[in-house]
Amino acid sequence: MKFLDGASTCYGSQDPGTLFATVNPDLYNNGTACGRRYRIRCTGPANQNVPQPCRNGEVVVTIVDLCIVCQPDQFDLSTEAFSRIADPNAARIRIEYNE
Repeated sequence: MKFLDGASTCYGSQDPGTLFATVNPDLYNNGTACGRRYRIRCTGPANQNVPQPCRNGEVVVTIVDLCIVCQPDQFDLSTEAFSRIADPNAARIRIEYNE
C-alpha cells in the first residue's frame, strides 16, 4: 500500500507516519477502526513465490482507512510495516494480529 494522495479517511491530510494499514470492511466497521492499533506478526506464506517470507518479530500499525478490496481478516500494510515482518517480494503473507 502506498499513501499516494497524502490523505486518508481517518486522518485527512495529517501524516500517518510509516507504520500504518488499511483494513477490510468488517474490521473497519464504518470508521470505528480509525486510529486503532494492531500488533501484526507474519506466520507464513500466502503464495509460492517466496516460500519463507517471514522475519522475526512483529509490527504495530495504526489504522488509517478502509481497504474495500480486502477480504475478512486482511490488512493492507504500508511498505515500511510489511518490510519489518516479511520479505517485500512475498507481496502477500499469512498473519496473526491482535488489538
